Amino acid sequence: MEQPVCIAHVSPIPTQNYDPLIMNAAFQTKLNSLLEHPRMQAAIITLILFNALLLGLETSTAIMDRYGELILSLDRFILVLFVIEIGARLYARGRAFWRDPWCLFDFAVVAIALLPATGQFAVLRALRVLRVLRLLTAVPALRRVVGALLSAIPGLGSIALVLVIIYYVFAVIATHLFGAAYPEWFGSLGGSFYTLFQIMTLESWSMGIVRPVMQQYPYAWAFFVPFILVATFTILNLFIAIIVSAMQTYTESEKQQTAQLITDARTHTEDDLHAEVCKLRHDIHELKQLLCVAAEQHHSLPENTLSSRGAKRSRL
Repeated sequence: MEQPVCIAHVSPIPTQNYDPLIMNAAFQTKLNSLLEHPRMQAAIITLILFNALLLGLETSTAIMDRYGELILSLDRFILVLFVIEIGARLYARGRAFWRDPWCLFDFAVVAIALLPATGQFAVLRALRVLRVLRLLTAVPALRRVVGALLSAIPGLGSIALVLVIIYYVFAVIATHLFGAAYPEWFGSLGGSFYTLFQIMTLESWSMGIVRPVMQQYPYAWAFFVPFILVATFTILNLFIAIIVSAMQTYTESEKQQTAQLITDARTHTEDDLHAEVCKLRHDIHELKQLLCVAAEQHHSLPENTLSSRGAKRSRL
């Protein structure tokens, strides 16, 4: 007895979508992944360091007299590579490039190097060394430090304002107390500011300024010692504390962002797996229905065959 053959329904092969916008977006994604690849980042860092070495060699007259053409050619070649890299990043990221401050910083540094360095703009030739600052964007550890310093600016501004107020108070007092006897140090408000700044840095503050003043004003230490305690040991330590706190906060925020990205990726993966399981269950259910229909057709086939044979015999 021949077995019934079940022919499954074959869905038509979907035609590929060759939409230019979709293809362009896919190419931009691949290009951005290539630019963010660790090997590509390592190559860019190597070029930056090599370019920094070349810029340092240009300061030597003896080396430039002997290898000047080679050094300048290599410098121009590296600049071309930087321009290509910036152009690729601009194409890969699109408008997002202009919203990223690190990308804007790299763009400005490379653009400065493209300015003409002749005539009135000859001073811009020295600004080519700013290309070394691209290490701040290429190395993640340096980027974290710069980000922490930028986030600490509001706190540092408050401390700087307190320091200016303290400076102003002590400068006015010092001008009135010691201006007549020591006009070169405290003869004006600006001179007192500069002298107090030297004292704050502890550069020759004792033998150079305070002890000569104490020869005429024995109790001058009662003015300078509190100023050093407040300005040097208190305010400057507050600067350091704010910077350290900002770095810790910045690091914690990065960890939280990383943890959030991992959580989002895990949730997305779980959703995809759940959708795949549901699809598999649906496919298995449809397959069971097809098998049941095939089984029913298989059982009904002998009965139809026997009834047809009985009909033929009765006719005979």
